Amino acid sequence: MNPTVESSAFDQAVAPILRQFVPNVEPAPNVKFSADPAILARIEELATKSTEGELSDQERAEFHGYVRANKFIATLQRQLRRVLNTPAQ
Repeated sequence: MNPTVESSAFDQAVAPILRQFVPNVEPAPNVKFSADPAILARIEELATKSTEGELSDQERAEFHGYVRANKFIATLQRQLRRVLNTPAQ
């Protein structure tokens, strides 16, 4: 699957929804999010264990969940920035 095509499709599908939550926002709000320090520490711990090949099945599933959440948040941030910088349709 082409990640660019997938990202584009996601962006097109999400844009109208985001515009419902942020219509005509001036000035554009800060769209940075930060995770809880305890979660960041856990992600770092799991990443280190992953690099060393020491994850249990449960830890691998947990790490995968954090990776998916991170990708989702990054995609929403990118799309929100795009929506805030373009007029509502």
